[in-house]
Amino acid sequence: MSDTSKNNPRVLSAWCMYDWANSVFPLTITSAIFPVYWNKQTKAGIEVLGMHLTDSILFAYCLSFAYIIIALINPILSGVADNSGNKKQFMKAFVYLGALSCFGMYFFDQNHIYIGVLTFILGSVGYAGSIVFYNAYLPEIATEDRFDRLSARGFAMGYIGGVLLLVLNLLIILMPQLLFDVEAYTQTLWQTHEFASMADAQAKAKSYFAGMSSRIAFVTVGVWWLLFSLIPFYYLPKSNSTGAKISFKKGYQEMRKVWHQLKQMPVAKRFLGAFFFYSMGVQTVMYVAATFADKELKMPSDKLIMTILLIQLIAIVGAYAFSKLSQRIGNIHALLLLNLIWIGVCFAAYFVYSVSAFYILAAVVGSIMGGIQSLSRSSFAKMIPANSSDTTSFFSFYEFSEKVAIAIGVFVFGAIEHIMRHLNGSISMRYSVLSLMLFFMVGTLLLFGIRKKSLHAN
Repeated sequence: MSDTSKNNPRVLSAWCMYDWANSVFPLTITSAIFPVYWNKQTKAGIEVLGMHLTDSILFAYCLSFAYIIIALINPILSGVADNSGNKKQFMKAFVYLGALSCFGMYFFDQNHIYIGVLTFILGSVGYAGSIVFYNAYLPEIATEDRFDRLSARGFAMGYIGGVLLLVLNLLIILMPQLLFDVEAYTQTLWQTHEFASMADAQAKAKSYFAGMSSRIAFVTVGVWWLLFSLIPFYYLPKSNSTGAKISFKKGYQEMRKVWHQLKQMPVAKRFLGAFFFYSMGVQTVMYVAATFADKELKMPSDKLIMTILLIQLIAIVGAYAFSKLSQRIGNIHALLLLNLIWIGVCFAAYFVYSVSAFYILAAVVGSIMGGIQSLSRSSFAKMIPANSSDTTSFFSFYEFSEKVAIAIGVFVFGAIEHIMRHLNGSISMRYSVLSLMLFFMVGTLLLFGIRKKSLHAN
């Protein structure tokens, strides 16, 4: 695609719309409603290969396993997509996998834990797999001067879309009478079961409908994801087919090619190293925040979900604010500032014991979460050679780095909790949170080696 065919307003808006479509998955499934529901259904733990895994440890290991899968298969799929010119078709396949997995989550309960494990892993694979093809469109549809703003716009739309659906599902969870005859069910419980009081019957009914509302929320994620994905599927350009025979090895060959190219691009290589380490921390914090509040602070589900909402709303402002800041001080300096704040967040989280303190920390996380994601994506897009005809391979490498980072980050988080449980018999996530500081510190040191003026010197 030539520069003259880039920056089409409809195409740019459609590209951003995929953030709107898919962001409901990481918000509702990975961060807010699903982790709380997961903890309740897997409270007794599960035996895996002779090991007893608690709810939060199992959650971390499942997420880590999902991202290992996607890290391994993404190069294969991107290679197939490049050869066949079907980038959009593979993006669709991952969307369908993710959305159908959300539908399957409806059948997950304490008697069907493995359904929850399987659908959570497959849904995560579907979400992560679609992102590599989505991100690869950025340099194809926009000129470099639009990268920062367009990337921030995409993340902002994602936060808004995710928040809208989460608010709707939160209303259903808090007010199940909107969909169910709660009073009739409570009366039936009181008449057919032995309860010490009507209050006990009401508590049982409340728990039942909270679970049912959560399961319906999982289905709404799949519906939302599918419906709004139709817009980018319609407007995003088709990739030009090379006419070459499809090769399952091409993806890994392209990865090696990119790696050799990166050796001649010291700034991009160092940036990816920094990105790899601080992504371990960023993504892990995002994925375990709800579990931390639930287990360490015993925060009620409704307040917890409201906190996640707060984070998302502030993240919208944060994405744009740091986009503006980067225009003044440069992307690398803005990312350095973000990493330093993240180090402070991890250190402060170790000492958080009250709900009010968690609210304050959540507000800080929200303000920096959108900024570091948006600037990382746009910074790497700027480092791709202007004459490159294969942006997918570069972004496949970028996504591979991030997925491996997430897998390692959440695994280390779960493993530390697992080890501490065996050492002293108690389950605490605080040491796991504190360990994330190391990832941000390494990322910060690597970023320090990149000068502001070197951003384009590749």
